[in-house]
Amino acid sequence: MVNRAVWMDIPVVDVPRAAAFYAAVLGVPVHQDTYDGTPFAVLHHEDGNGGSLIPRPDEVGRGGILVYFNVDGRIRAAVREATARGGQVLSDVHPIGPHGFRAIVVDSEGNRIALHSASDA
Repeated sequence: MVNRAVWMDIPVVDVPRAAAFYAAVLGVPVHQDTYDGTPFAVLHHEDGNGGSLIPRPDEVGRGGILVYFNVDGRIRAAVREATARGGQVLSDVHPIGPHGFRAIVVDSEGNRIALHSASDA
């Protein structure tokens, strides 16, 4: 597991506006799409870690960017460790389409993070 941080969800108010911003600032393509009726955009990530722009106006500036940490093959153990060490589960292990599984927890210091695994193990 070379990359600890493997993905990020960036909450936005306006997906097209945010996509244009990140494409220009980062100098990478940003692909806009829709999943389950919800628009989103994905930062180009062929050569490295990526992220998505998710329409969540209530989280902009408060919840902040959600960083995904790699716990591949041990997501359920990682969730147990998080709670055993003073963390809190906000969203238990669940599938994220073809991209594997995630859980959202609050760490021991009050930061919201995502745990990611390709498998539900």
